[in-house]
Amino acid sequence: MTATIDTRPQGANPFDPDAGLAGIGTPPAARADAAAEARAGAGPAPRSSAPSTLPSGGVGASRTGVRRGVITVTGAVGRRYGEILTPDALGFLALLHDRFDARRDELLARRQLRRQDIADGSDPDFRASTRPVRDDPHWRVAGSRRAPGLEDRRVEITGPTDPKMTINALNSGARCWLADAEDASSPTWPNVVEGQLSLHDAIRGTLSFTNDAGKEYTLRSSSITDLPTIVFRPRGWHLDEAHLRYTDAEGISSNALGSLVDFGLYFFHNAAELIARGRGPYFYLPKLEGYKEARLWNDVFELAQEVLGIPRGTIRATVLIETLPAAFEMEEILYELRDHCAGLNAGRWDYLFSVIKCFRTRGRSYVLPDRAQVTMTAPFMRAYTELLVATCHKRGAHAIGGMSAFIPDRRSPEVTAKAFQQVAADKKREAGAGFDGTWVAHPDLIPVAEAEFDAVLGDAPNQVARQRPDVVVGQHELLDIASVRRAGATVTSVGLRSNVSVAVRYLDAWLRGTGAAALDNLMEDAATAEISRSQVWQWIASGTVTDDDQLPVTRERVEALLLDVVASLSPDHGNRIEDAAAIFREVALRDAFPPFLTNSAYQGQLVGSPADQV
Repeated sequence: MTATIDTRPQGANPFDPDAGLAGIGTPPAARADAAAEARAGAGPAPRSSAPSTLPSGGVGASRTGVRRGVITVTGAVGRRYGEILTPDALGFLALLHDRFDARRDELLARRQLRRQDIADGSDPDFRASTRPVRDDPHWRVAGSRRAPGLEDRRVEITGPTDPKMTINALNSGARCWLADAEDASSPTWPNVVEGQLSLHDAIRGTLSFTNDAGKEYTLRSSSITDLPTIVFRPRGWHLDEAHLRYTDAEGISSNALGSLVDFGLYFFHNAAELIARGRGPYFYLPKLEGYKEARLWNDVFELAQEVLGIPRGTIRATVLIETLPAAFEMEEILYELRDHCAGLNAGRWDYLFSVIKCFRTRGRSYVLPDRAQVTMTAPFMRAYTELLVATCHKRGAHAIGGMSAFIPDRRSPEVTAKAFQQVAADKKREAGAGFDGTWVAHPDLIPVAEAEFDAVLGDAPNQVARQRPDVVVGQHELLDIASVRRAGATVTSVGLRSNVSVAVRYLDAWLRGTGAAALDNLMEDAATAEISRSQVWQWIASGTVTDDDQLPVTRERVEALLLDVVASLSPDHGNRIEDAAAIFREVALRDAFPPFLTNSAYQGQLVGSPADQV
């Protein structure tokens, strides 16, 4: 159905013209005409076929032939890189940048303005201008319809896309694999390109790997329909790719966009192959802060499918609701992506980071306690997850639960038993709340999580049909951050030291090319490192006192802890602890608060480092 919003000056217009939410407020007659057309068997307008070549300078956007952007490879070219960085693929990336590079910059500027509004005291709320979207009961998202492999997502394993981790994930027995080029991946140039090579080979059933000790890893099947369904997560809109340069029609050059590079290379090389092999091009979309960012992704999908001759609606995306602003726009995000949307995911760790980031200067009532004490049963977190489930099922979307950070240790039965107990309780809560699936970070946790979802789902692939009319969540429930402290949670000297230690050790691993690190029997990634450093910043800014010793959290105290942590870490070959400590000072101890630690760390410390070499 195609419809428009009436923006004529006469009469009252109940819709925000800037919202551009097509289809809402369509006259009943128009709906009837569209339904009759569908019953008559009319399909969508034919899409253009894929061009035989995509010149390296780009091709015309939607038949116009007016775009002239160029993508240039500035990074070193390793073995087989030419199979990914082909002239046609680079031309495809140039086309995506021609169309969407400026819009990305505009949306990031809007983020900054909104973030400042919140810091100045304006609380986020549900938008009045988009209320018609929320109130219209008729629309639904595509969900898992005509998306083979996405019907049953009860347990998804997550992990980076290096060859060993790719094989382990695809051999794990999970229903889906989140192939992660974002928070679980350090964006070194080899990780970016060789991760694409791993996915390329895995989809074709040819991936194998031999480690330095001679151990061989192979896929248990060459057919991808026998393996977990791949759902690829590109980098967020805020991250650049320094090894590819985009030069626009006016000759202005800048780093390429990491999101478009990751999405574009994966889609260009694999979309048709996935379809031919019984799957499809499926994506996780990270770090969205509102429906306009979802609209941008939807437009990317539309153009990509048109240019490569992929039927409209083939792409399916699951959006991570992992920012506070996005929690107030869940339905609008679903609506913007509705032809390409499979569901939403409760990205709990980045969500906590976003809460801290938004309210970091708003005083003591917005200070969160130790990370370990902020559980999913906290009232404001429970409100966020229950709203997500209710919203998804109302619109026919899957609701996917988040990651429990506990991981087993095969050398320690005690640690493993505790991890199993913690994960089982977490997944039992999610399944009981109505989630259709969940994440785990370790293969040994798959049976634990699956048992809890089996107990609720039985033979059903999901529980999308289960509505949650009992869920009533408003602004107050989502913003009741102080409820955690009222319930007795505290800020402790142990939690402070843990934040410093986790952030520094994770950054050391990240600078050496590892984006997911097992630390203290927890799986840490960029999201948990962000929580660690942002809590330290907020505690200093808010004059927080640690409850166990009644000492204030100051820069001097944190600096002393930092020096102690650095001294306690054993030096080894390639250790980058000192560089990690320098980054920590930059993102946790300065007056300014960088929105993401990865931006400055990427440009200042990762690019050109030993881990970044081919």
